[in-house]
Amino acid sequence: MAAASLVRLSSLSCGAGDRRLSNRRYCWNQKSCLKIAASSSERLSQFAAEKLTPKVESLLDSVKWDSKGLVVAIAQNVDTGAILMQGFANREALALTIASQKATFYSRSRSSLWTKGETSMNFINVHDIFLDCDRDSIIYLGKPVGPTCHTGAETCYYSSVYDLLDEPESKQDRLASTTLYSLEATISQRKLEIDSLPNGKPSWTKKLFLDEQLLCSKVREEAGELVQTLLENEDKTRAASEMADLLYHAMVLLKLKDVKMEEVLEVLRKRFSQSGIEEKNSRKSPSK
Repeated sequence: MAAASLVRLSSLSCGAGDRRLSNRRYCWNQKSCLKIAASSSERLSQFAAEKLTPKVESLLDSVKWDSKGLVVAIAQNVDTGAILMQGFANREALALTIASQKATFYSRSRSSLWTKGETSMNFINVHDIFLDCDRDSIIYLGKPVGPTCHTGAETCYYSSVYDLLDEPESKQDRLASTTLYSLEATISQRKLEIDSLPNGKPSWTKKLFLDEQLLCSKVREEAGELVQTLLENEDKTRAASEMADLLYHAMVLLKLKDVKMEEVLEVLRKRFSQSGIEEKNSRKSPSK
């Protein structure tokens, strides 16, 4: 779908249109969690009492609900891009999600609304909502609190079709990951294998884990080579290659520091609402 065709719904909530974390809409203490875990009928009554704004009503009217009044609703991690789960939403579920900013779906088997996390407390905090170009499916772009899948997996998508075709009896799970997170998973695996090094030369990643001075020198070296692509006016292919080298070595360092890429991207996302100068001034000085 074309990016220009996506429709944002974040500004259509019953209150102010800021889709970033705000005290009013994201301060979900235990009392708030218990409220949203109430029965569907109670939630609908409470929601109906807070009359929908004309903007929300108009938006809901524009959605192409199917013959059963439903659309496909996909939850996606705002930082990693991972598809967390897929369900269905009806008019009330979408309206409740807009108002509460908690991912809410319609259960076809129970014929009722349900908010993800109402039992497990593993909510999906919705930062934005998108309609596709045909307005017959939606994406809840949000941040999960804990695992999304009822099995305890990070997402509901961990069975590769190609893996199953190659090894039908294989029960090894592999999360659907983009290139960046596949690399992170490989780096993590190499760290786990350090204590069981086979005979012969270890992999380059394992060498870096075993020699912090070597790792630090490579991060500095790759950063310098990336800078040189600009200073020496090298082509963009060279710049991309050097950035790939720097990113890889930096991710190995992050693994040693037990920092996930998701945490890095979350930091970047939270900086969107402030200037670089303000952000830099707000940093705490490192303890001596």
